[in-house]
Amino acid sequence: MNPETIQAQLKTVKYPGFSRDIVSFGLVRDIQIKDANVHVTVELTTADPSIPEKIAADIKATLGEIEGCDAVEVQMEVNAPKQTAPSKGQGNVPTPNPLAGVKTCIAIASGKGGVGKSSVTVNLACALQKHIDQNGGGRVGILDCDIYGPSVPLMLGANGRPELRNNKIIPVENFGVSTMSMGFLVDDETPVVWRGPMIMKTIQQFAQDVDWGELDILLIDLPPGTGDAQLSLTQTIPLNGALIVTTPQAAAHNVARRGARMFEKVKVPLLGVVENMSYLEAADGSRQELFGSGGGEATARQLGIPLLAQIPLDPELRIGGDRGIPITVGSPDSNAAKAFEALAGQVIDMNFNHD
Repeated sequence: MNPETIQAQLKTVKYPGFSRDIVSFGLVRDIQIKDANVHVTVELTTADPSIPEKIAADIKATLGEIEGCDAVEVQMEVNAPKQTAPSKGQGNVPTPNPLAGVKTCIAIASGKGGVGKSSVTVNLACALQKHIDQNGGGRVGILDCDIYGPSVPLMLGANGRPELRNNKIIPVENFGVSTMSMGFLVDDETPVVWRGPMIMKTIQQFAQDVDWGELDILLIDLPPGTGDAQLSLTQTIPLNGALIVTTPQAAAHNVARRGARMFEKVKVPLLGVVENMSYLEAADGSRQELFGSGGGEATARQLGIPLLAQIPLDPELRIGGDRGIPITVGSPDSNAAKAFEALAGQVIDMNFNHD
């Protein structure tokens, strides 16, 4: 029995609610072996007392199976999550950390699934990063809040596991874009079967427990609908605005319009509409409107906001997403990439109030 054997066995202990183990999360601080006795020190940050209790019990159970191990002692060092001072008028209710290092937070929403919202988010982020690099430098990030179906890591080609440093999660970076997603924390075959409170807590942790550093723009990829994740986000992160993604057909833009109304109710400015899959361009330059036309314009008109972009339906968009090379990176001269770059320029030119 040696520390390597103990550590290997500890890799079978999962953090409650995740398929990832406590070793890869960096929670195991020390392993001591004396005779047939094992002492393990674990450090974590949580306000839920059931989590350290569950981890300690699982450690004792799994290490107790090792031949030659007579006793297991677990020392749990639990840090309370940091809270900021109460906001004016909120009494003793603490408010979350407002991401002081992030200049601009923009939600990307659709209301309806299947409109390519994550593809828009990833390609817009890369186009923004390129624009910022060409104009003095800076950083862009993506917060993937689609807990049940996270696709940003695949589309951005962001691999690996985020590190834990000073009780903060370090985002994974690719193409200069920093990213945090549930896709980094669960195995590919593991479904996330959570109810609303767990979703809300995860959104809050992604905002407060991730070391985003200094960011010019953080794009927040929302799941479809107007449920717990969306409401929790608006209560946790000071959003500067929201972009509404739709496709041309009525089945999409009617839902997108209703979803956009949620942001109006919580006083988040609507920045504009992005119509995705607008048309398919043939080799001769002619356009085929496979999903109809006018949905983006109708949504923008009914919401009283501008139609910022019409993104063509380009097979390279899908291929790039599957390969983890966004079209704005892999095919920058394509019409779709140029549309994203024009959209990025409009976002950069928006006068956000950071007071």
